Amino acid sequence: MGANVSQLEREIGTDLFPPNEHYFGLVNFGNTCYSNSVLQALYFCKPFREKVLEYKAKNKRPKETLLSCLADLFYSIATQKKKVGSIAPKKFITRLRKEKEEFDNYMQQDAHEFLNFLINHINEIILAERNAGPVNSNNNGNNSHGKSGAGGASGGTSAVHLPGSKSNSSHSNSTTNSTNSNSNSNSNSTTTNGNSSNSTGSLNGTTSVLDGSGILTATTTPILPTTNGANSEPTWVHEIFQGILTSETRCLNCETVSSKDENFFDLQVDVDQNTSITHCLRCFSNTETLCSDNKFKCDNCCSYQEAQKRMRVKKLPMILALHLKRFKYMEQFNRHIKVSHRVVFPLELRLFNTSDDAVNPDRLYDLTAVVIHCGSGPNRGHYISIVKSHGLWLLFDDDMVDKIEASTIEDFYGLTSDIHKSSETGYILFYQSRDCA
Repeated sequence: MGANVSQLEREIGTDLFPPNEHYFGLVNFGNTCYSNSVLQALYFCKPFREKVLEYKAKNKRPKETLLSCLADLFYSIATQKKKVGSIAPKKFITRLRKEKEEFDNYMQQDAHEFLNFLINHINEIILAERNAGPVNSNNNGNNSHGKSGAGGASGGTSAVHLPGSKSNSSHSNSTTNSTNSNSNSNSNSTTTNGNSSNSTGSLNGTTSVLDGSGILTATTTPILPTTNGANSEPTWVHEIFQGILTSETRCLNCETVSSKDENFFDLQVDVDQNTSITHCLRCFSNTETLCSDNKFKCDNCCSYQEAQKRMRVKKLPMILALHLKRFKYMEQFNRHIKVSHRVVFPLELRLFNTSDDAVNPDRLYDLTAVVIHCGSGPNRGHYISIVKSHGLWLLFDDDMVDKIEASTIEDFYGLTSDIHKSSETGYILFYQSRDCA
């Protein structure tokens, strides 16, 4: 190999280096590891990359949007003459900071909040361009129920560069706040006797999932509602990320069962010690009893009654994004802490918490990318990502790119003890359906 060949190219080998593929790190602008890690994960989600590049080829609009900047960035990576290197996503970051003021600073942000904002905002741009209407940036990205923050269910908490990480970028301690939104997804509620139903403690048009004591146990990233006929047509964002949950509630007095469908772009699940993603998803769909102050208002009984409720997946998305809620507020500490529990995420995944009328219950997923939080808590940390590309596993740490072995993924499962120690743990998992590969 020539002198200009990078170490990564040597490790992969000329004969094995994927044709027409490029592995480029992203320069950190002082606090943008949260963005870099998510962008790398999305770039290696094949359906998403293809649609963004297709948008770049078809879109001739002179107006700059966050989607056009993302398309320019992906195109720049995909058309590089070199196979390996780094690129500065300056135009994208500049536009991001214009679109959402919470990102317009040098404080570290949360990777999941950024993903939430980006996916919803891209969807809004597509819908607005269909009707040549304006995009309301202020309404996007604030629809996570509870701030997901480097704070999970109530996070929005910042992270800073972890000493010892590869990146030399400087980060700062800070806390960011995001607004909880009551935006409702498009949903339908039906009962077996034809009556519509709402409940105290049920979804009520939101995507919060409560346990019997009213504690938030699982959430989903909702999809902003559309209002007119043209906008009601699904976008390619829906085609890739949208799934459907169904909430089934059985009144324990009259046995009437009501169901309600809810769209989602990702699933947010609680984590327990020494478990697996499959276990977390099973817990997500466990039957819970609504009682005491959390009773269900049964339309058939015309009163509040004890009931049993469960959430199951009715439509499995093409790309399944799973957010592990690793940051939780602890009253005894009066702050958010990181939960570094060991949670195994397999290379292959099949969901077993599907509804009886699920559209594609046997869909098999392959792990495509993982956004990893490094650090001991929400106020100090760093984000990196690992991705699978053409059978290879790569680690992206801002502008640095390394080849890793598949066995290295186990290092990011979490800790079996001393969970308050610094750890490198999987935070957002991207599973791609095998039938779209």
